[in-house]
Amino acid sequence: MTFDFDPTVLREYDIRGIIGQTLGADDARAIGRGFGTLLRRELDPQDRERAPLVAVGYDGRVSSPMLEHALIEGLTGSGCDVRRIGMGPTPMLYCAEASAEEVDGGIQITGSHNPANYNGFKMVFRGRPFFGVDIQRIGELATQGDWLDGSGTVESVEIIEEYVERLLTALAGVDGASLSGLKVGWDAGNGAAGPALELLAKRLPGEHHLLFTEVDGNFPNHHPDPTVEANLADLRRLVAEKNLDFGVAFDGDGDRIGAIDGEGRVIWGDQLLMIYAEDLLGRLPSSTIIADVKASRALFDSVARLGGKPVMWKTGHSLIKSKMKEVSSPLAGEMSGHVFFADDYYGFDDALYAGVRLIAASARLGRSVTRMRGEMPDMLNTPELRFQVDESRKFAAIDEVKARLTGKDQPADVDVNATDGVRVTTPDGWWLLRASNTQDVLVARAESDTEEGLERLLGLIDEQLALSGLERGESAGH
Repeated sequence: MTFDFDPTVLREYDIRGIIGQTLGADDARAIGRGFGTLLRRELDPQDRERAPLVAVGYDGRVSSPMLEHALIEGLTGSGCDVRRIGMGPTPMLYCAEASAEEVDGGIQITGSHNPANYNGFKMVFRGRPFFGVDIQRIGELATQGDWLDGSGTVESVEIIEEYVERLLTALAGVDGASLSGLKVGWDAGNGAAGPALELLAKRLPGEHHLLFTEVDGNFPNHHPDPTVEANLADLRRLVAEKNLDFGVAFDGDGDRIGAIDGEGRVIWGDQLLMIYAEDLLGRLPSSTIIADVKASRALFDSVARLGGKPVMWKTGHSLIKSKMKEVSSPLAGEMSGHVFFADDYYGFDDALYAGVRLIAASARLGRSVTRMRGEMPDMLNTPELRFQVDESRKFAAIDEVKARLTGKDQPADVDVNATDGVRVTTPDGWWLLRASNTQDVLVARAESDTEEGLERLLGLIDEQLALSGLERGESAGH
């Protein structure tokens, strides 16, 4: 039997589609067959006799149980055993995979921060991120019907208590008395992190106020994407009304964090990383800290000033995780709110753990989150500017810009970093232009110390786009 996926479903970092249009039970079954086949073929020769064990979890979307059922059929049909951990945040699945030696892989069914009618799959393969070429191989196996057959077993386990216990280790060594007066607001956004958050809040010192912990895949209160400021309105109101120290919000599957301080100011992904980095470098001096190309210059400067080694890397949670392993980095983060801790944790992105680490950092550094946010330099920057461009042009246009800026006429006071697209530093600040790996979109961002500088930087972006026959048109959504 062979199977063909809709061409839009197999993406760079995950598998994602619209339920009933581009993604359904047959797709989930084929993903299970493909993943299971690859796992069996990659087992060490002395292990070939045993069935690989795959942990499977799912988020709170209406379509998730249906996809889970079909995925497990595919995995067992390819000869894998399955450990069902049920509904929960993506990091709970990562934890189930990382903390049990006998588990060979993990798959979380999740639509992340996408609209309610989307769903998808995030995968871990023998301890490493599964993305890019790996995902394309699943498509090739399906097209060829090149699947191994077998009959695996299924067991269901409850790990939420164990997971919450692991989250609390973030407070190890922190003086409990210093946290007794702490007051924090939390917004689960009706996403999959809700039940774990309820258990966690009961165990944390201090006073905790929770919003929208009931899992509802229709997201009745607001969309679960904490990087969009409008989605933080309820949390901001809670923090103001209850006079809380700060607030934390999660995306739909609990792997991305958003935060506001006690004055309602957003603490963006790179600003959170500044706090985590200061805390970590006090305990692990000279560590390598990784951030994506969209992060503020203030972060890289701060890490260097504190004696750390800042590394700018490509955007994408799978790419960041791989780079962390390569350079033995204990901490990394993205503007999108993915934060990765590998000092006392597993190196994956867990927003609940990041929330507890924010409490720990404030206690260890002896400064409130509001004070730390207030001490950060006021950089003027644009939000992420996203605009549609033809798929066939997006990478070519970036290459053209790169060629022009690194040619013989390049100004002496301009520095071009081509790690991921082009990030150009000038006396006014910096601007970025990169192609999205997952959509027919170009992404731009700029940052300066002055309004005039920001305008000049945006002018430089427009100039380069015009030279490639493009313009910054209407902003494209997710």
